[in-house]
Amino acid sequence: MLIDKLLSNLSVYVKPFALCTLDEGWRLHLPGPSGLLFHFVLRGEGMLYGPDGDQHPIFPGHLAVVPIGAKHVMETNGEIHDVLRIDAPPPGEQVCRIEAGTSDQPDLIVGCGLVNVRYGPSLDLFDHLPGVLSVDMSDSPEMFHVYQGILAEQSKPDAGSNAMTAALMTQCLVHLFRRLPSEDGEALPWLTALEDKRLGNVVDMILDNPGADYTVDTMAETAAMSRSAFAEHFVESFGRTPMNFVNHMRMQRAAQMLAVENSTIDEIARTVGYSSRSHFSRAFKDHAGLPPNAFRAECLAG
Repeated sequence: MLIDKLLSNLSVYVKPFALCTLDEGWRLHLPGPSGLLFHFVLRGEGMLYGPDGDQHPIFPGHLAVVPIGAKHVMETNGEIHDVLRIDAPPPGEQVCRIEAGTSDQPDLIVGCGLVNVRYGPSLDLFDHLPGVLSVDMSDSPEMFHVYQGILAEQSKPDAGSNAMTAALMTQCLVHLFRRLPSEDGEALPWLTALEDKRLGNVVDMILDNPGADYTVDTMAETAAMSRSAFAEHFVESFGRTPMNFVNHMRMQRAAQMLAVENSTIDEIARTVGYSSRSHFSRAFKDHAGLPPNAFRAECLAG
């Protein structure tokens, strides 16, 4: 089953959450997040506006997933008379509060957190999310327990808190992935693609060995599809051509190795399919904005 396949290859990292509270008549402007941002409504009702003005009613149990860089707005129902603008996410390693108003009983309470979700070491499962993903999870009471658990764990971090938080968020993702295929127009394209064993086999092959000598023909052969049908289906599912996907996964794997491993630049270049260090360095700079050595130094400094 797809859920089992996802779980066996899932990597989840959760940054410290914020608890956003809005009094009646307040609007909260939020900056474009540096990563994937999850909003889960714990209490109250209102509206969330995406960067293009798209409207999403929010209510207890509603989950909104906001793409990287997408400025957005939350507000309570009724007439708006006060506005709070947040220009940057609050710093710190524990749960913080963003309060629009001063009431002890706010109308709207939303748990908000940045989450990194990968399939295997490199595939960002929400890469190319076209807009706010809005899902009604109100009939899954487990979601409330999950979010309350995350907030409690991050409010008083202890040994193993990162692992516990990742485990709780994984539960949230399982509920979300179970729901998405049945949501009209809401399913992420890759979700359908990974259900298709033909494309799933190709993706697994690339993730297992990003440095292999791939062509569209060899990938189509693995998928047991014609070249044209494979290429068309792949673009529809992942928003990239097959070779663009291969190159992206190579650079993602290289970035991961530069950040967490002691491999030399030459070793990393060979691992991701480059026989020339100079060619790899140019490709990596085009991808990440920094040459490999500078990227590694920045990662180590952070």
